Amino acid sequence: MARDLDVPPHSYGPLIETTARIVTWNVWGLYGPWQERELAISATLANARPDVIVLTESWASEADSQCERLSAPLDMPYHAFSGIRAEEDETALSGVAIMSRWPLKTTSSLTFGALRVLCADVEGPRGPIQVYGAVMDAWWFDESAARQNAVRALLTHLREVQDSLIPLVVCGDFNADPESDEIRMITGRTTAPAPGLSFYDAWDVVGCGRRGCTWSNANPWATPLLWPDRRIDYVFTAAPRRGGAGHPRNASLLGTAPFQGVYPSDHYAVQADVRY
Repeated sequence: MARDLDVPPHSYGPLIETTARIVTWNVWGLYGPWQERELAISATLANARPDVIVLTESWASEADSQCERLSAPLDMPYHAFSGIRAEEDETALSGVAIMSRWPLKTTSSLTFGALRVLCADVEGPRGPIQVYGAVMDAWWFDESAARQNAVRALLTHLREVQDSLIPLVVCGDFNADPESDEIRMITGRTTAPAPGLSFYDAWDVVGCGRRGCTWSNANPWATPLLWPDRRIDYVFTAAPRRGGAGHPRNASLLGTAPFQGVYPSDHYAVQADVRY
């Protein structure tokens, strides 16, 4: 799909000053003291007041689901979920959830090699938003090839289906550092597998030079894996769009401290305010 913009900066037109708040969080399924952790997750998200949430390693069973449990306290009545059998509990599914203050027009689940994706068209008050929530199942350091193949397939798909007039948000747990080839494909720092499509990394744009590690050894749930501190969770938004739609304005981490003595998850969450 060819770009319909002239050379910046005049191509953007008047910049959109209103924003939508997007949060992505790997919430660690049913591991550990999950009921206490869920209270901490709910309190953290309620305080942040996001408009759209992507949860990875979210869970659902025949009788219950994390989305249902969080829906009322977060005032987010619209949600969708896609998952596979959970490793930690064979009676439950683990996967990707999208929660929203605004209606979800259509949803579908897709798989690109090691990458599982849930997509939704969010019908917001100022127009639609395309949201793709993703979790990368290739998570060890030596699995970069599998992650690269998955990202290539995702970007090729997005180039074909995107609507270049509306914001396109891709977020989740990619299990890869910003300097990795797979993430550099997304942000246009290496050969683009889908020419004409690249993304802002919200933390890269407005993280104020901080590392923004979402996997941190300051978090006691993370330390047993013996990984270094890493930034592996992202909010990406497609560029360019008229009015700068989707351009990040602010970014921060959530869940970086215990709530009632319990850390919410083994990952920290990423919050981004984007032009909308």
